[in-house]
Amino acid sequence: MLAINMFVDTVTTEAPNRTDFRKTPESLLRIVEESERAKLRIYIGAAAGVGKTFQMLEDAHALSKEGVDIVIAVVESHGRSETLEQIQDLEIIPPRKIEYRGAIFEEMDLDVVIKRNPAVAIVDELAHSNVAGSKNHKRFEDILELLDNGISVITAVNIQHIESLNDAVARTTKVQVRETVPDVFFKRADEIIDVDVSVDTLRTRLRQGKIYQVEKIEQSLNNFFRKGNLAALRELALRQVAQFQSVQDHEYREREGLEQAVIPEKVMVSMASRGSAKKILRAGARIAGRFANDDWAAVYVQTSEEEPGRISPEAYAALQENIRFAKNLGAKVVELRSNNVADALLHFARENGITHVIFGQSARSRWQIFWKGSIINRFLREVKDAAVHVIPIDKDE
Repeated sequence: MLAINMFVDTVTTEAPNRTDFRKTPESLLRIVEESERAKLRIYIGAAAGVGKTFQMLEDAHALSKEGVDIVIAVVESHGRSETLEQIQDLEIIPPRKIEYRGAIFEEMDLDVVIKRNPAVAIVDELAHSNVAGSKNHKRFEDILELLDNGISVITAVNIQHIESLNDAVARTTKVQVRETVPDVFFKRADEIIDVDVSVDTLRTRLRQGKIYQVEKIEQSLNNFFRKGNLAALRELALRQVAQFQSVQDHEYREREGLEQAVIPEKVMVSMASRGSAKKILRAGARIAGRFANDDWAAVYVQTSEEEPGRISPEAYAALQENIRFAKNLGAKVVELRSNNVADALLHFARENGITHVIFGQSARSRWQIFWKGSIINRFLREVKDAAVHVIPIDKDE
């Protein structure tokens, strides 16, 4: 399962089945840049207790034996004896203590890790939010800073913390996860590896007190750790890793000048200028991911009523939040200007060969749709080679 040499050496091999395609200067530069940059490995698991931290520490020992300079920047043992035993003689960077609202919190000491400048740092709990007073708000931002400073990182996260899967997990488990990592972060990864155990094994570990304290065991077994929930989360984790592998294969073929195995699907989300678009943007990210295509578009049409100086402050704030969220999910945000929204979206879809269009369910009455027409109906009627997806939107979304 491991690819330890990713952090030890970079080996280039000639790919088979080379065609007459030629590498562009830009693609050659990208190969050189990627061979020199710090590496990022992410372990993904279906839930706490599958063994992500244990696996990272095994990595650390294996790399240390290979002569690699490696440190533990932060590891959360959660009191598990197996994890504590794995730390053994590995170098640990002491945490930074931060006082907040009368309490003392411990956070990864980012500046000290950068000054220490190891080849590799172990950074646990990718989705963690740093306490106020830290250099960065989120731990994934700390990791990006380590990578920018030439330090390779091994980290771990549970599947429910990936932003585009947030509502799918909430719908399945009835648990709303607040700490999330934007999908765009995962594009920086060199490896994403699934750490997996069976549902029964995970529930047994929970009963044995290897995941949570005794007082939380029964509640967890009857809620988040129900068999149906764990089975669904395992499937999500496996799909996410398979999707990443497909994207890597697509990029490798493009970089090496090889013909793509299949014609990639093209996904477009129609993002309204007003209101929250998070649910349909997450759906767009998931659909694009199924087709191993991380180049998808979030499109909105600015009418004359939404020009600067005319758009209301509330609508403008909602629009900027939608744009920020779309970019975090990895979308290319496209602004079109037209007083005919349907015409603008149809033209964009045709010009760009869009094969999947995602809309939010219209809140307009049947009379309004009859009188003014429906953009969705126009797409269904006029764009024969694109699938139209309509995502139900709750009243508060």
